[in-house]
Amino acid sequence: MKQQGEVWVYIQQQENRVVEASLEVLGKAKELAQKLGVSVSGLLLGEKVSSLADDIISYGADRVYVLESPFLDKYTTTAYAKAVCRFVKKEEPAIFLVAATPQGRDLAPRVASELKVGLTADCTDLKIGSYAMPKTKQKYDNILLQIRPAWGGNIIATIVNPETRPQMATIREGMMKLPSADASAKGEIITVSPELVQDDVRTRVVEQMLIEKKVDLKGANIIVAGGAGVGSRENFELIKKLAHMLGGEVGATRAAVDAGFIDHDHQIGQTGISVRPKLYIACGISGAVQHVSGMEESGKIVAINTDPEAPVFDVAHYGIVGDFKESIEKLISIYKTMSH
Repeated sequence: MKQQGEVWVYIQQQENRVVEASLEVLGKAKELAQKLGVSVSGLLLGEKVSSLADDIISYGADRVYVLESPFLDKYTTTAYAKAVCRFVKKEEPAIFLVAATPQGRDLAPRVASELKVGLTADCTDLKIGSYAMPKTKQKYDNILLQIRPAWGGNIIATIVNPETRPQMATIREGMMKLPSADASAKGEIITVSPELVQDDVRTRVVEQMLIEKKVDLKGANIIVAGGAGVGSRENFELIKKLAHMLGGEVGATRAAVDAGFIDHDHQIGQTGISVRPKLYIACGISGAVQHVSGMEESGKIVAINTDPEAPVFDVAHYGIVGDFKESIEKLISIYKTMSH
């Protein structure tokens, strides 16, 4: 059963469904495991959740460890953290990755603290590489390079944990591409009953409310986004009009959200969500790295800005220097003409 050196992914499930963000991380973990020549495994916790294991295998896991217990029926920090820590100590994976969902951000630091290992939060990329200590020049090969923006997004930092195991990181939602499912994939399912008692559950879930997101930015093929340059909540109605006409969604920068032009569900960037639409239209967006990091992998980027020196033009495939309202009105007019 013991497979030292594996790459593990914490698989979050909710209402007996695997959370998509965990599958995104699983896709990247598969790449890392292949480079290391080891297996990739999913770690699934809950009560009566083993039926999800085949689905996890179809997305790339070679093995799924299923930790089932009545005390894991609902997510509670202490019970889940204890079960995960005990199992990780026993099996000794080399890398342990967690999607940076609210649950993942709650669980991962507690696990890292108990295991006395480092944790890099909100990574935007992961690679396998080498690292040499600056003073001793001791070289470490095949370690996890944990990449994330730092200093307010002004630099991209590469962080390593060369001496402790497992190497842990949380990965932001939307940063990794969701792998394709292969229903014919085969894998091993190992069910474990963790030793938990009632005292391990320090909180009681009285009621759980699931609120559907109003915006599906991750699944959108077209996004029309606005920044601080849009100027007002009223002006955002024009952004919404174009997005609706194109069958897309409305996005925004943090500055636009902070200014009250639109709700946080629409925020794209380091403190929002990362997207990969086929078409991204950026209106009144300067192009700060904090926002660009969340949309730069879009298929085609069209930028509209009055400032010809705006950094957004550096990542745009097409640029329009001018007032966004005039530009959008012309785009709407042209689209109406073409669709008739």
